[in-house]
Amino acid sequence: MRLRYRNTIVAVIAAVAVMGTTGCEKFLDVNQNPNSPKTATDNLILPSTQATIGMVVGNNLQIFGGIYAQYWTQNPTSSQYKTIDQYQSNPATFDRMWGLMYNDALQDLLLLEQSKNSNYVAIALLEKAYVFQLLTDAFGDVPLKEALRGTSGLSPAYDPQQEVYDSIFAWTKRGIALTTVATSNYPGSDDLVFGGGAAGMANWKRFGNTFLLRAYLRLSEVDPNKAKAGIQALYATNPAFLTTDAKIAYRNEGGNQHPLYAEGASPTLNRTQNLVASATAVNAFVANNDPRLKVLYTTNAAGNVVSIPQGSFATQPTVAPTFPAPITGGRFSAATAAVAAAAPVKLISAPESYFLQAEAVARGWAPAGDVNELFKAGIKASFDTYAISAADYNTYINSAPDARLPADVAGRIRAIITQKYYAMNGTQGFEAWTEWRRTGYPDILVKSQASTLGTNDLPARLLYPETEITRNQKFPGVKLVTEKVWWDK
Repeated sequence: MRLRYRNTIVAVIAAVAVMGTTGCEKFLDVNQNPNSPKTATDNLILPSTQATIGMVVGNNLQIFGGIYAQYWTQNPTSSQYKTIDQYQSNPATFDRMWGLMYNDALQDLLLLEQSKNSNYVAIALLEKAYVFQLLTDAFGDVPLKEALRGTSGLSPAYDPQQEVYDSIFAWTKRGIALTTVATSNYPGSDDLVFGGGAAGMANWKRFGNTFLLRAYLRLSEVDPNKAKAGIQALYATNPAFLTTDAKIAYRNEGGNQHPLYAEGASPTLNRTQNLVASATAVNAFVANNDPRLKVLYTTNAAGNVVSIPQGSFATQPTVAPTFPAPITGGRFSAATAAVAAAAPVKLISAPESYFLQAEAVARGWAPAGDVNELFKAGIKASFDTYAISAADYNTYINSAPDARLPADVAGRIRAIITQKYYAMNGTQGFEAWTEWRRTGYPDILVKSQASTLGTNDLPARLLYPETEITRNQKFPGVKLVTEKVWWDK
């Protein structure tokens, strides 16, 4: 692994393309390397960072997260993701996402931190914290200090996950503080997440507060005192949290499509539908008579969502399973391309924001907020995302077993994380799997029928990439997929 200057013209063009046609020409008029400090401009670097993050979250992590969280499983009629269901991925599988985050996103974010515009610096710090949380939550200990200094060549040392989290907290707080610096020189349409302007920066502050709450809650089982103190300090600032999704929008145009759809529809995979509905998630939706079921999955000619047990691809089902709905980006049919290609990649969702707040209140770590109202607000935000009627929401709230909030703290946390799991179906698979690793909820995940582990263990991490194993002289050693990361207790 190494951070090095490289030509990212293609990345910039791809990033800007997702903004559509309006106002794009000025971004595409690039004849020099935008990674050169002499020529790079903030409004070229920013969309490049966001497009790269969107690629990792919406493709690489969404596939592993969607399967490990058991929203999806491998289609019996194809084979692309069998090794994921078998818990037998090759380290080389992770070379791409590791390289995208270190050599692309973080490289460009280092440049953006040098901006004279405090707004761009604020976004760079928040995005850097976000990328490092993805890295450390996926892999555990990762290079940080030496990687960012760029002084160790091809072999930066690995930093303990606890120290990585300390940096995440520090960068996030600095980013939040910079969002309030008085200036009228705001990013514009080059901000693919919030669209620029004063409103965009206000949302970046909300993003920072929400992300900081997420990061502190990640420590709930390993260091609850630190988590509590950090959350109490955050609430002392009277923070505003996200009420809308922090997301990147795409279009059904070449180079502009949702990353998962673009790969599934590519000449390599040729629209082969490798992903199908997993019985783990589908059965839970059915048990709660959840109207989101037929929004998040396709139906067959009889109008039914049909699932198969996780990892059962070796057995041909009597009724063909149905697929992730186009709105998730996971349906690769040409007939539904207009919807699937334009599906958003969500960095933090509005439902997640409410459920994070609800958990902080339920644990007694947040001095303000009504846990019942925040819990229901999270469910309502998820229903609203898919334009599900108020009547269906009320029916669900009043009748679904998993929509009830118990009186005890443990029961409340179980209910909150379970509802977060439902809300993240199809869009935030990696985060849902990560929250299961942290809390053990929802307690419905099962061993894949295709597991090759020989035990009842489920995946607890992603594997370090082959490039690190073979090239980094300070590589700390291979980890098994069942070895837990630091905060996973």
